[in-house]
Amino acid sequence: MKRTLVLALAFPVLLLVLAEFSGSESASASAFHHPAELAFLKKHWPQLIRQEGHFPLTDPTGALPIDSNILFPTSRTCSGCHGLDSTGLALVTSSGQDVNIYDDWRSTMMANSARDPFWRAKVTHEILVNPSHSLELQDKCTSCHAPAGHYQAKLKRKQTHYTLYEMYADTLGLDGVTCQACHAQAPNQLGSLHSGELYFDTNYIRVAYGPYDVPFVPPMRDFVGITPLYGAHMGDAGLCAGCHTLITNTVDLSGAFTGGTFIEQATYHEWLNSRYDDDHGNITCQGCHIPQLLDEIIISANYQFLTPQFPFGVHELAGANVTMLELMKANLDKLGIPATEAQFDSTIAATLRMLQQKTLDLELVPRILDGDTAYFDLKLVNKAGHKFPSGYPARRAWVEFEVKNASGETVFHSGRYDPEFRIQDEDANFEPHYDVINHPEQVQIYEMVPGDVAGNFTNVLERGAFPLKDNRLVPQGFLRSDPVYDTTQIIGRAGTDADFNLDGSGTEGSGSDVLHFHIPINGYTGTFSVSAKIWYQSLPPKWMDPMFAVSTPEIDSFRVMFDAADRSPVLIGTVSLEDLPVSPVSTKAAVRPAIAIVPTFTSDGRVRVVVPSGTRLAGVRAWNAAGQLVWEGNDSEVRLPVRRGVYFVEALTSHGRAVVKVVVH
Repeated sequence: MKRTLVLALAFPVLLLVLAEFSGSESASASAFHHPAELAFLKKHWPQLIRQEGHFPLTDPTGALPIDSNILFPTSRTCSGCHGLDSTGLALVTSSGQDVNIYDDWRSTMMANSARDPFWRAKVTHEILVNPSHSLELQDKCTSCHAPAGHYQAKLKRKQTHYTLYEMYADTLGLDGVTCQACHAQAPNQLGSLHSGELYFDTNYIRVAYGPYDVPFVPPMRDFVGITPLYGAHMGDAGLCAGCHTLITNTVDLSGAFTGGTFIEQATYHEWLNSRYDDDHGNITCQGCHIPQLLDEIIISANYQFLTPQFPFGVHELAGANVTMLELMKANLDKLGIPATEAQFDSTIAATLRMLQQKTLDLELVPRILDGDTAYFDLKLVNKAGHKFPSGYPARRAWVEFEVKNASGETVFHSGRYDPEFRIQDEDANFEPHYDVINHPEQVQIYEMVPGDVAGNFTNVLERGAFPLKDNRLVPQGFLRSDPVYDTTQIIGRAGTDADFNLDGSGTEGSGSDVLHFHIPINGYTGTFSVSAKIWYQSLPPKWMDPMFAVSTPEIDSFRVMFDAADRSPVLIGTVSLEDLPVSPVSTKAAVRPAIAIVPTFTSDGRVRVVVPSGTRLAGVRAWNAAGQLVWEGNDSEVRLPVRRGVYFVEALTSHGRAVVKVVVH
């Protein structure tokens, strides 16, 4: 059957490719596929795309032709050309790696945003708290989690509200952040919209904007009813702004609107207030979350004559929510998710790479190791283009710091968690930000804490009145003087911390924090072994407790999944120092100079590794943003590709490891 398809296409290709390849609509009068060919493909298309790993089409006519009443086709409609190519010719790298768009996308949080059981449970929790706001809450939440269904209802059916329960029966709504939710967004108002407001030009809604300036029009136009167009804005971070900036209206504890607002998340604005924005490095959201490959790749199956395109954006859309991905993988049938466990494994692996390789740099330095106290500095540098953690305010990261003596006994331990994955020493309302930690009950938690009108922590977003704390690590280049600082503020003690986002000279924009640990020696003479671990948690029990105290079908269903899930926090990184001699007798301070990788901004790709005296350089490696190794050697002089982008340089030495993000501009 596949061979028949190729033969059926070959002859008209030779005759018409020159007329049609420009992609202009003026050429549409002379059809690319003749009537007999269209009839053949309409009859056999569903069977042709039932390939291994793909779910069968339930509609006997398949995706052909698309109903003219539908503004947004489902992602499955796109899978025939942008899914797995059984011939192995399209959507594969030069090394044979399958990078087809549909399979990479469908196990992501974006693809499953409408099926996310925590989101469903949380919406119903908000409704229980303020039932009179039910329709407005559902309509607002579905605008980002089910945008195609939501905007189909608004633009086509002129509905006032689009609810959860309508979404449950709507194939389009259940498709989550589907292909056209992004690729049909018009360039107008880009970056100026927020809170689920997305702009679709209804005069040109049946188009798919892409990054290539000469798209091949006929197959998508003939079989899907969508015309591909070049859209430079598909690489613009503003494309993400409509959903990744969310401002809610505040209510008091009785449910009455106060007239105030609460910034639930402002990831796009955090990026604007960074060195990666348009005015500086111009490393957009897509640059990290849809990493580009430089391979020449044919982007459509069944049309092998197409000119390969590059660069190619890998639609892995990795974020940070490993816990939810694992939970959904374990409940594919219950949630009706049309993806395989293997596909989820791939997305989970990409998410772990994002968290563990592209998020933080850590450095642990011993200072004074004698007298009554041992002093250590832990430096954390944010490598993300926004705050870390970012997004939904439940997400947080914390530092676990442990010191053991020569006998292996723990003499200091901050940041412990119990079998329920609760931080044991966390304050009841919220843990403050620390510059110095000198007691085990003090825990550094990087988070944004929503507060209600009474000044107490709340997990009810409508009750969010102001943040009680926001000490999340800001991106490099972050400034209080930036025009968007009003939506990205540092709140609480971090605002007066002399090491928070400040370099040694007091200049803003370091994107780092230095945490000082003062460990009592208590008369001990011997050695200390010290470790610092950074943990990430997307679904803290503290956030779950108020919701699990009430009941809806969605909450009850999620509770069962949550209780059975692996809720372990994700280890982002760890640094350790072994066998450090300590003594209660004061001597000269012990200071170990840091490893330096400079510069971090370069135009020619040249980077130098500087190691202190007495330290041996064992090796240097560098990766691009897609995780591909681009340099490996033992020399201190590194040559990165002279191509604009983000690279990660790792130096292995006799005294530890350092990893630094380098931007080639």
